[in-house]
Amino acid sequence: MAGFNWFWKAMGAQTERNSKKSKAIVTDSLKATAALSQLSDAEVAKAARKSVKDGDIADKAQFLAALSVASERRLGLAPFHVQSQGVLRLLEGDVIQMATGEGKTLVGAMAATGFALTGKRVHVVTVNDYLAGRDAEWMRPLVEFFGLSVASVTEKMDSSARREAYLSNIIYAPVNELGFDVLRDNQITDRREAVQARADVAIVDEADSVLVDEALVPLVLAGNRPGEAPTGQITNVVSRLREDVDYSTDPDGRAVSLTEHGARRVERELGIDSLYSEGNIGTVLVKVNLALHAKALLIRDIHYIVSEGKLQLIDASRGRVADLQRWPDGLQAAVEAKEGLEVSEGGRILDTITLQELMRRYPLVCGMTGTAVEATDQLRQFYDLHVSVIDRNDELRRLDESDRIYATVDEKNRAIVEEIAHLHESGQPVLVGTHDVAESEALAEVLRERGISVNVLNAKNDAEEARIVAEAGEVGQVTVSTQMAGRGTDIKLGGADEADKAAVVDLGGLAVIGTSRHRSSRLDNQLRGRAGRQGDPGLSVFFVSLEDDVVSQGGAGETISAQPDETGRIESKRVSDFVAHCQRVTEGQLLEIHAQTWKYNQLLADQRVIVDERRAKLLDTDQAWLELMQRAPQRADELDALPESIKESAAREVMLYHLDLAWADHLELMDDVRESIHLRAIARETPIDEYHRIAVREFKELAQRAVDSAVETFETVEIDQDGAHLEDHGLSRPSATWTYMVSDNPLAGSGNSAIAGIGNLFR
Repeated sequence: MAGFNWFWKAMGAQTERNSKKSKAIVTDSLKATAALSQLSDAEVAKAARKSVKDGDIADKAQFLAALSVASERRLGLAPFHVQSQGVLRLLEGDVIQMATGEGKTLVGAMAATGFALTGKRVHVVTVNDYLAGRDAEWMRPLVEFFGLSVASVTEKMDSSARREAYLSNIIYAPVNELGFDVLRDNQITDRREAVQARADVAIVDEADSVLVDEALVPLVLAGNRPGEAPTGQITNVVSRLREDVDYSTDPDGRAVSLTEHGARRVERELGIDSLYSEGNIGTVLVKVNLALHAKALLIRDIHYIVSEGKLQLIDASRGRVADLQRWPDGLQAAVEAKEGLEVSEGGRILDTITLQELMRRYPLVCGMTGTAVEATDQLRQFYDLHVSVIDRNDELRRLDESDRIYATVDEKNRAIVEEIAHLHESGQPVLVGTHDVAESEALAEVLRERGISVNVLNAKNDAEEARIVAEAGEVGQVTVSTQMAGRGTDIKLGGADEADKAAVVDLGGLAVIGTSRHRSSRLDNQLRGRAGRQGDPGLSVFFVSLEDDVVSQGGAGETISAQPDETGRIESKRVSDFVAHCQRVTEGQLLEIHAQTWKYNQLLADQRVIVDERRAKLLDTDQAWLELMQRAPQRADELDALPESIKESAAREVMLYHLDLAWADHLELMDDVRESIHLRAIARETPIDEYHRIAVREFKELAQRAVDSAVETFETVEIDQDGAHLEDHGLSRPSATWTYMVSDNPLAGSGNSAIAGIGNLFR
């Protein structure tokens, strides 16, 4: 233990030395700034470039001064000392903690420009499309001041536009789009089809969210495969099943299964002998389970919305519609059938990558967030990243009230409405942070019935985000938002132009209300941070009930008694401590899930590196032709009349097809193994050991199986001036692909709406 304490003291001392060193450089840069401000734009840019020697910044004070002068001239923003300090720490490769409203966008842009001036290509990783597009345009004048290029990559861009954007010096892009482009580039058969150009640096906004909270979320590329959707008859049968009679769900809402009574009922209504017979278990039972999952676990306006006759997934961590994304393995079709929509065909996984694996592809990663300190251990353990805390420019004036705790969800929700009405009556702007679409809309409806005008920001209208956020700080404004913590936008008092700022300051600033505690205190703090920016006054308060998910799951098996008042409120330090304990338990559960999931993912990540290296060699050299010519010399002789380029291209296409197919089969197999690993574990072997044993054994056969299949195809497929006719051989690649995200976290569900009943949330 003594050694442990010594380690943390040493790390703290190192951080403090780094902070003092950065502050000293910022102080030195002030003189340089005064001198550079007398020079022309071209001379300032030249001074910045002269500060760089052999790809490193030799004169940091001069370098920082040039960035500061350019920022003031092009953006009208003179960086605060603390912002300049943040830039230096990013350039050193740290994750910096800066409070909301302290100007992280400018800090990130200055650091990105600094990296680019040293010859590095930079990805500024955002949490959504809106911020990627907004920040790239906002910071463009600063970047172009130094003769550098900047672009953004967003979800709806085609491959040509993406390819051009990725050639810029600085690219702003959502983390999931960066990952999906990696996956799509891993399906190409000609290097010219690739869209991404290699980047040297990732500057991650909301770093704790991306690098920790969602680090193990798999990004998935899927291809079409017909025939896996439940039939209309199966959907109708399942729709009539009753919970706790015909099926049961586990406590965390992640799994659902038929009871014996339910299985008999399904068999009777479908007219089959047994769901579990050899002929039905791989077909009918699969479709019944998909339909049951869609019925019991996927809830409209929480996990998805229906818009213009189309099913749209909700990215729960962002509170946004996940455009162009869908569920796999017939699940999408099952939900569409449940909603009476046109049913899509099924699909199979082609490739997958976690955000953690994606981030580790960059030679250098750094980041910014308002809540990094609480994630220090994970950032160091998984990325070897250090945290630097940057002081506020102005002292915090926000009042953070103690939680208001109620016995039941209904009593809590009534109290929330009364508190909003009370604050609104005074004219103080109010921001309410909810957990999902259903909750936000139920609350807004009740407020409107009270005569209170409400702006709602959720997955159904996230395109209006800029306007809604701009209005959120106006006098008398009430804004209800889902997952405000994942939106990354500041709210200015008095509106976008701050015209009425003085009036709002007199009213106490922005009041932030949380409708329940999150499962991580960092998310609570991110929501709190929407108030009190740049020394503004503000208020934050969370409402909690003993029926909330975080309490029921974190306090599972524990009971606490207390006497509420006539409104249901409980004012007891013992109960308050219990709620805090429950949140710590759920945080611990999340950490344990992270650690366990990391163990499962890491072996596949290592195997992916081997596959990627093999794929790159086949793609960029004549290796495919050489191997096939050696293994099938007679067939190679038959193609002797064809140009070398045609033969090499055909061989490459054949080899890549079978390598990609073998990898997809491996992922599918290991996904099945993981789902049932508790059944497969043998005597004295833990599930993770058994999983690794199977993964290693199967992977050993993958490469050889891919080559053997490629040789067989090479010997039989038609190859002419147009290349290899794989389609005629029944070996075509998917005609359609799509992307989606799968939560690997069983606690990643919504707040209380699933258990409270959507229609009665705020009644």
